Amino acid sequence: MTAKEYKDLSVKEFTKAAEIYESDNAGVYNMCKKDYPDVLAELEKEPFHDLLDCGCGTGPMLTLLHQKYPEKHYTGIDLTPKMIEVAKRKNMKGVELVVGDCENLPFADNSFDVVICCESFHHYPNPQDFFNSVYRVLRPNGRLILRDMTMNSAAVRWFCNTIEMPLAHLIGKGDVRIYGRDDIRKLCKNAGLHMESFEKRGFCRLHCVARKIR
Repeated sequence: MTAKEYKDLSVKEFTKAAEIYESDNAGVYNMCKKDYPDVLAELEKEPFHDLLDCGCGTGPMLTLLHQKYPEKHYTGIDLTPKMIEVAKRKNMKGVELVVGDCENLPFADNSFDVVICCESFHHYPNPQDFFNSVYRVLRPNGRLILRDMTMNSAAVRWFCNTIEMPLAHLIGKGDVRIYGRDDIRKLCKNAGLHMESFEKRGFCRLHCVARKIR
């Protein structure tokens, strides 16, 4: 599949999911809620003011952050217009919501103290473009907090990437690939980011923190 085909599938998938994404009827998307406490805990470790949420969806993480730190400035970006439309209905002060591509972030250099990305990265067909773009928009010493799916076993990752995901495409899912520690380390290095930590937490979750060194 081409990059455009992957992205078109993702937009189609999440256009359908937008209205129920934060409801009790969200199905598999309810799993995303398990990421939020770990991201909040990571953010508490250092002060920040400007935060970018990549693949923000309908803004559930931004809602939590806005409630906890209302004085901060937040930006959310998502490829799916319907997701941004639903997020805008919340009318959150100090929150900018943008339809756009996380592989080519439409923001100025050195704009953000933190970039977070929760359960969106496995939809990106050009992962290095995303990491390069994150490096560009982060301020010196800024952090990327990445949460996504992973498996410790390379064999299981191979099965998911070569067997399971093509089957998921047949039912309209836009998943591209899941990654291991070495994959993420290489993407960080190529972008100029320093991978400070990489952990497998809970059920099939990676928790990674990477930093733009001064």
